[in-house]
Amino acid sequence: MAEADRPNPEDIILYEKDTATKIATITLNRPDLLNAPTTAARLRYADLIHRANVDDDVKVLVIRGAGNNLGGGADLPEQEEMLAAEGEYSLLHEFRIGAGEDVRYPPKGSYRYLAQLTQLYANSNFGCRTLQDFKKISILEVKGYCYGWHFYQAADADLVISSDDALFGHPSFRYVGWAPRMWQWAQMMGLRKFQEMVFTGRPFTAKEMQDCNFLNSVVPRDRLEAEVAKYAHACSITRPTDVVFMQKTLFETYKQQQGEYMGSIMTAWLESMLAQVKNDADEFTLNKETFGRGLNNAVKDNDSLYPPEWRLSKGGRKAAE
Repeated sequence: MAEADRPNPEDIILYEKDTATKIATITLNRPDLLNAPTTAARLRYADLIHRANVDDDVKVLVIRGAGNNLGGGADLPEQEEMLAAEGEYSLLHEFRIGAGEDVRYPPKGSYRYLAQLTQLYANSNFGCRTLQDFKKISILEVKGYCYGWHFYQAADADLVISSDDALFGHPSFRYVGWAPRMWQWAQMMGLRKFQEMVFTGRPFTAKEMQDCNFLNSVVPRDRLEAEVAKYAHACSITRPTDVVFMQKTLFETYKQQQGEYMGSIMTAWLESMLAQVKNDADEFTLNKETFGRGLNNAVKDNDSLYPPEWRLSKGGRKAAE
């Protein structure tokens, strides 16, 4: 897709703040595509969190999605460009480097072609683990799908408030085998349950996620916004922002003692091995052949092979009831 044809990131990631309450809100605003962030939108998300981190008018940051879902993961058409492109394909836009600049990206087939990208996701400036460096209080409002990149945010946010109909997971566990925030999910969910999610590829319900202490509160959908507002208000009036900064530094030290950043680097190394993976038979894999035969149909066909209560699609789960 030509750069001029890509959606405006400012339309996908909305930002507002209330200087009286010191509560800021990021809204993921692409409901017709399950709030999927483009690369440019993900970079804008990182920049906005960085600005809120510095801004003395912000103490609490709420992150929510427009429409019926928090989000279903990253923008697959962009990934299709990388996986299905014939010949060389540059990923310079991921690094905030323009196509017209005098920089040559490593060629396909080299280790660095994919490794530079996957290791970039461990950098908090690029929108995957940005909340790890946020020294204010972050609250994630979850409803519907919380998959993929949106699930990263659930691992990294300070507080997660969910509607009772939410589903959590990552399609990559089923279609690739790994994802960037695996270490943090294992820490937050507990190893036993997270291994179940990874090995079966199934999504977990809000109740299951609350049972493994991943969520702070689960409420009916019609009470979700009020519940988030209650938490945000309490956080905004409890102790000065200086104290919050001190508290977050303590918690960050705790996470690093558990190896949070090392886990990001280790997952990046694992992701860099994708080209070495050989299927046993007809396992579903995201590659140019998959995109070539129609991604939506291929995903639906694969999803139908799983027990109804383990399907990723809400429609697939409901149809089997």
